[in-house]
Amino acid sequence: MLTLHNYFRSSTSTRLRCALNLKGIRYSYRSYALLKDETRGEDFLRLNPAGLVPVLELDDGTVLSQSLAIIEYIDETYPTPPLLPPDALGRARVRSLAYMIACEVHPLNNLRVLKHLSSEYGQDDTGKATWFRHWIDQSFPAIEARLRYENQTGLYCHGESPSLADCCLYAQVWNNSRFDVVMDDYPTIARIYEALDRLPAFRDAAPPNQPDAF
Repeated sequence: MLTLHNYFRSSTSTRLRCALNLKGIRYSYRSYALLKDETRGEDFLRLNPAGLVPVLELDDGTVLSQSLAIIEYIDETYPTPPLLPPDALGRARVRSLAYMIACEVHPLNNLRVLKHLSSEYGQDDTGKATWFRHWIDQSFPAIEARLRYENQTGLYCHGESPSLADCCLYAQVWNNSRFDVVMDDYPTIARIYEALDRLPAFRDAAPPNQPDAF
């Protein structure tokens, strides 16, 4: 059985759990408390020298890191249901939407950044939440516009079945809720999120439903 090394509230972990659940892949759940720096220990650093979750450990001991790379590996080795469209333009669009979240939103708002704001700049929870919402406001309008006006958008980010982009979007919106992001200006994102949240594969991947949730 595969082993997923992750943390319940990590959005990168959430997006990977969504993909694994969609594929119906069983895995052993291994949790690490990021607030206690448990990924900085010697054992974990042997798995991933970057000290980051998620990590997927294969049956033969091979270790994969970086959530998007892992998801694409899963999609290639467990092709049903597909997380990328069959056509090159469709794949480019799905990847583009996913990268808008994974490369433009998440790196500015992840736990390492928020902890640095606190330790180096004296920001309290209010200050960190203000920072978080600022970068959402800088990024989500473009994502909303694309999803609202591009005709490839369907029930989900691309057509009528969940994709790599939906895994990223679902995880990010969950993370937004922790920082009181108001979604009124993002009705298309909110609609897609609600549709995804009705799917057991996504709902079961949500942070509150994990064994280490507290």
